[in-house]
Amino acid sequence: MRYFLTGREPPATAMLLVESGTRGLLEGLIGGLRQSWGDRIFIDLVSCYATLPKGFHAETTRIYRVADYRGRQARSRLYGELARNRYSVMGIVCSGEPVMTKWKWMLAFRVPAKIFIINENGDYFWFDRKHFGAIRRFVLYRSGLAGAGAVRTLARCISFPFTLLYLLLYATIIHTRRVLRRG
Repeated sequence: MRYFLTGREPPATAMLLVESGTRGLLEGLIGGLRQSWGDRIFIDLVSCYATLPKGFHAETTRIYRVADYRGRQARSRLYGELARNRYSVMGIVCSGEPVMTKWKWMLAFRVPAKIFIINENGDYFWFDRKHFGAIRRFVLYRSGLAGAGAVRTLARCISFPFTLLYLLLYATIIHTRRVLRRG
């Protein structure tokens, strides 16, 4: 996770995309990425799917399928290979779907590249200190603590211990009565 403390953008020489969401999301985004960073940038892909998304070319894209890297040694080999490729930027799809969640965050920590987060709308923002406000809003929204759902989520968190205590007391009383009636 390089360049987190600075807002500086590195020169885009090679890009790694982590496809951890709906396939159509990257298919719609690849044109915009090519337009922003040019056709000459190498874009590689880490995916759980067997085939390349539309818009990616097999001759210019290396695909790393997570199913091929099972086990600790294989994962270490993948992390090493990705680090040796010297990606300057890495895009991670965070679309609210629980696809490759552990993979994408381990890759974020292990691959030395500037990270940008891609949301379900195909928008993206840099994951750095300069964009902390956007990151905070993103996390609050995903955790249900933004907008109309915030009050409901907080009420559930506050009422949970009391509800659990009530249910435990109720079960204790019922089972105690049952024991006393038998004996």
